[in-house]
Amino acid sequence: MNFAAQLIYSSYLGDLVESSYSPRPAGEDSEENDPFWQSHPGAFPGSGPLINGTGGYRPTLIEPERLKDFGEEEQLNGDVKGHVTKVMAESEITLMQPPKLRRVSEFQVVPKPPKQYLRFEDISAAAFRIHSGLQKTPCTYSRLSKLYGMEIYLKKDHLHYTGSVKERGVLYLLSCLTQGVIVATDSNFSMAIAHHAAEMKIPVFVIMPSGCSSPRLRIYRDYGAMVITFGNTSRDSQNHARHLAKENGYLFMEEDESAAYLSGLGTLGMEIHEQMPRLDALIVPAAGQYGVLASTAAAIKHLSPDVLVIGVEAEGYPLLLHSLNRGDPVKDMHSKPNRRLFRDLGEWSLGVNTFQLAKTFVDKVVTVSEEDSLVAMLRFQEFERSTVDTEGAMGLAAILAGQLPELRGKNSANMELELLRQCVDRALVLDHRVSKFCVQLGEWPGDMAKLLDVLSREDSTVLMYVLYVYLQVECVVETKDKAQSVHLRKVLRERYPSICWLDR
Repeated sequence: MNFAAQLIYSSYLGDLVESSYSPRPAGEDSEENDPFWQSHPGAFPGSGPLINGTGGYRPTLIEPERLKDFGEEEQLNGDVKGHVTKVMAESEITLMQPPKLRRVSEFQVVPKPPKQYLRFEDISAAAFRIHSGLQKTPCTYSRLSKLYGMEIYLKKDHLHYTGSVKERGVLYLLSCLTQGVIVATDSNFSMAIAHHAAEMKIPVFVIMPSGCSSPRLRIYRDYGAMVITFGNTSRDSQNHARHLAKENGYLFMEEDESAAYLSGLGTLGMEIHEQMPRLDALIVPAAGQYGVLASTAAAIKHLSPDVLVIGVEAEGYPLLLHSLNRGDPVKDMHSKPNRRLFRDLGEWSLGVNTFQLAKTFVDKVVTVSEEDSLVAMLRFQEFERSTVDTEGAMGLAAILAGQLPELRGKNSANMELELLRQCVDRALVLDHRVSKFCVQLGEWPGDMAKLLDVLSREDSTVLMYVLYVYLQVECVVETKDKAQSVHLRKVLRERYPSICWLDR
């Protein structure tokens, strides 16, 4: 019985082992159907899949149709195709060639553009701000055009309330202030300060030396300024003005080259371009602080770069011309101008910023003599019925001297009546319209009548004659033009060899 049981059990085990390890069709619910339970060939080096702890080869039990579900399409006799993964060496990184070193001298150094001291935007802002407080002066065709054979237009900035172009810069300068101001110079700048400060309800004081003329002081009072006389010289009054300004919190003002002041002056160039867009040349007197010339040239060159800008200054004080030739501002000029005609021109200096603007935008600078300026003043009175000072007449004086082919622009200021009379008298002499001479007459009766008869026959008008002791006569006569004056001189010299013509 035991033997039979062992035989049956042994047979049963054999069938069980054979049924377990022999190939057969896989069932749907069998654990063998799951491919993830299969061992991969080559998992261990030199052996196949493990079977009960023993390495051996085992065929795949997965149905070939199901291989497609796992991404495998290639199969042979039911075996799964194995994949071999090859580890390649890392690709070598090729570095770029290092840049070639260059010397510092090989690099092109591009300098930064210099900062502009006066921009056109500043001038435009000043024009917008002062247009309501300042009238626009006319720019009219001049009858002098026919006399000199060219088209001349005059910018009549002398029609401002104080008669000065400097009102433009002063008004814009005062519009930026809130405190009281003090001035201590008798000039067009101070008069403009007195007028516009009073109009803007800004307290203004004018400190003048005791020697200042009463009519000038009355003008400042009429403008609305508080006038104080102190000291005997301008230096004394200026020092006192600085002391008062420091104690009372006022601002001591003097003409300078501040950006605000130059911006206001530059509005003159904008008005000229607006009134005369087609312009060939512009001539501006270069006097005082030269701010009118520099700022006007900056505005014109921005709007019309082809316009020729010419500056004119006094022959006795060519500060700008010498500075341009030298390349930097000249601090001291050995020559001194006529202060009665050009006021205190010798006391002004040329600032660095104004010089740079003039160097950049002014094309040409010429000088005119004192005689040419006086004759130009006379021309303005005859043809334009305008009274201008020597600075305002310098533009026309350049044409009289034959230095300029074209002219446009005029600038004028105030003058005292006594000084104006002296200038007109001398200008008439320089223009051969008035002749002054001194002659020694004989002791015979009727010599004076004979002299007057000669002058009458030559169609000359006796303006004045003075008979001194020893029969010496000083006479002033008026002639029509230079030709008549030359003929009269010739006739008198033949009749009176001892005649002496007075200096011009």
